[in-house]
Amino acid sequence: MKKSRFTDSQIMAILPQAENGVPVLELCREHGMSSATFYRWRAKFGGMVASMVKCIVNIPVLVAL
Repeated sequence: MKKSRFTDSQIMAILPQAENGVPVLELCREHGMSSATFYRWRAKFGGMVASMVKCIVNIPVLVAL
């Protein structure tokens, strides 16, 4: 699987900026990502707090055990 250019903490820092009124296209330009990437992140991580994201990231590790 391809490694992401952005860490989970970076994603969690970008998403609230859009919620606070920064236009999505401006965020995408600033961070060098596509709008499709932003909307995929919003669908996956939207409304979560950082501790919840850590749990989701660790699930495949727990399943492999």
